[in-house]
Amino acid sequence: MCGISGIWERNGCSLQDLKRRASAMTQILSHRGPDDSGVWLSEQASIAFGQCRLAIIDLSSMGHQPMVSANGRYTITFNGEVYNFRELKSELERCGVRFRGHSDTEVIVEGFAQWGVKSTIARLNGMFAIAAWDAAERQLFLTRDRMGEKPLYWAIFDGLVLFGSELKSLRVHPGWKPSLNRGAIAAFLRHGYVPGPFTIYEGVYKLPPAGFVKIASGGGPEVGAYWDLAGVVSQGQRNTLQADEEGLVDELEALLHDAVSRRMVADVPLGAFLSGGYDSSTVVALMQKASLRPVRTFTISFENPEFDEAKHAEAVARHLGTDHTTFPVSGADALDVVPKLAEMYDEPFADPSQIPTHIVSALTRQRVKVALSGDGGDELFSGYSRYQWAQKVWRPNATMPLALRRLASSSIRAVPPSTFDRIARYVPYFRRVPRVGQKAHRLAQILSLPSIDSMYHQIIASHHPNPDSLVNEAQEVRTACWGQNLDVLLPSPVDRMRYLDMCTYLPDDILTKVDRASMAVALEVRVPLLDHCLVEWVWKLPPIQNARAPRPKHLLRRVLARHVPDHLVERPKMGFGVPLADWLRGPLRDWAEDLMSENCLIAGDVLDVEGIRSLWTEFLTGDNERYFLIWNVLMFQAWHLRWGEASVADTGTRRLASLLN
Repeated sequence: MCGISGIWERNGCSLQDLKRRASAMTQILSHRGPDDSGVWLSEQASIAFGQCRLAIIDLSSMGHQPMVSANGRYTITFNGEVYNFRELKSELERCGVRFRGHSDTEVIVEGFAQWGVKSTIARLNGMFAIAAWDAAERQLFLTRDRMGEKPLYWAIFDGLVLFGSELKSLRVHPGWKPSLNRGAIAAFLRHGYVPGPFTIYEGVYKLPPAGFVKIASGGGPEVGAYWDLAGVVSQGQRNTLQADEEGLVDELEALLHDAVSRRMVADVPLGAFLSGGYDSSTVVALMQKASLRPVRTFTISFENPEFDEAKHAEAVARHLGTDHTTFPVSGADALDVVPKLAEMYDEPFADPSQIPTHIVSALTRQRVKVALSGDGGDELFSGYSRYQWAQKVWRPNATMPLALRRLASSSIRAVPPSTFDRIARYVPYFRRVPRVGQKAHRLAQILSLPSIDSMYHQIIASHHPNPDSLVNEAQEVRTACWGQNLDVLLPSPVDRMRYLDMCTYLPDDILTKVDRASMAVALEVRVPLLDHCLVEWVWKLPPIQNARAPRPKHLLRRVLARHVPDHLVERPKMGFGVPLADWLRGPLRDWAEDLMSENCLIAGDVLDVEGIRSLWTEFLTGDNERYFLIWNVLMFQAWHLRWGEASVADTGTRRLASLLN
């Protein structure tokens, strides 16, 4: 795991300037790879690669990057891990390739020399962002793993090509020409993240998952893909698995065992995040089965029981016999992270679980250098509540006249969320649904909508029907989540949601959150449930075994039940949340007031002052419907203050600036 960067000055550049610029772009990523760094230069081509290394496999100098192939044709800089590198190495050795070291990086670059770039990439099982220079053809290649675990940003300004693991790397180049993408800001306010392939800047892009870009010395970039999720889905629909349920459980366990075992290979201490839910418990159970010693597992505990999963994680850890650590975290500890977020996420990002994710990463890094996580299980195995609402709420009510549904919606919304929450206190804790008032009002919104696809767009939005109106001179960018005619490919509404989530929410929110939160403290996080072989298999499942299963994550739970008793994991889904509304009205209010002040909004000259001030006032007087939108605005304001062109003229904003720097 590392940070990578690069420059191609296609109009020419002195070697001295090239080295200075490449070194600056590399150094700013040192938090991602504090163990080693390197810069490679080609004076003839005016191209430079940089890499900051987090040494995980082959800790010797033989793993140093950037790395040149033995024949001198290819140079790569690589971020990530390839889990099938040993098989590929054996195949290359049979072709006559002789290796100098034991790193997966060397396997990749020698694969390029033997098989070509695109053919090699298609063989890789892993998480990666790779840049490769072909000296013979004078071509630059950029590529990214299939599910989008590792980030890669790129841009072309006239004759200048820039790329890097984070935007801050591109920004330090003197040829950087920043211009805010106001349509992307509107999309950010809707989703809480900037959807790919767009970024917060015009003309700067995220390489999509499985993306493949070729840039030659003349002409524009050729953008494509080496793997296509839509194709995987289509093929899966045509080739549904025919085994009975017991056979499917056996197949799933074998695939999970392979995915987990591959991700346990490391030359440094390794552990896992454990929440006690189905996904992380399954990963840890299979890790423990594959290990000869107790696996190290980690969780954090909160003072507020509504957000605390520690006792569930501890029960699973005791049953499996792991070497478990629970880190107690106070509200003050969590609040201390907030001023660091704009630096950590150098593009606006507003998933509140970024806070506990960073905390657990920082504490875990004190004990290990690599951690496995259970991310991806909800998208794969239909775990999100929105999928259940589509099955259990929308379908039974879809035949009800819209007018009647809207009447029911109005009746539910007439009861304040706080009243639902008070009633829920009389329900036994193990059956209690967290934040039931908020969910009841969300249900009411769903009932009032005309179609199931409109329901999906409502759920993934931040409770504002028109975010364009909150951004001056903006027209929201449209991405895959607005995809049309998906009902032909995916007649099942739940499958459509899962597909869109895999294309958008998973790479742009979940995996972005995990990457930045963990790499800020140089912790490598591996995600076994996103092994592409497993993803391809899951899309072949009959609907009754996944999207229409009798319970969420049915097959995954069958696998887990072979290792952990049901009663240890059966409970309402909690998520990884924080008491955001309470914080914004309490200990974070002064911080938020600074960012929401009229002076700060006017100085930024991006957001509609009257609209934002109105939202803030309504929130302070008790509106709990749109506090996620409030958080999105605050995260943009904090980011703009740190990375944009906002003025810091007023006293309140100066105070915040001092916190952020």
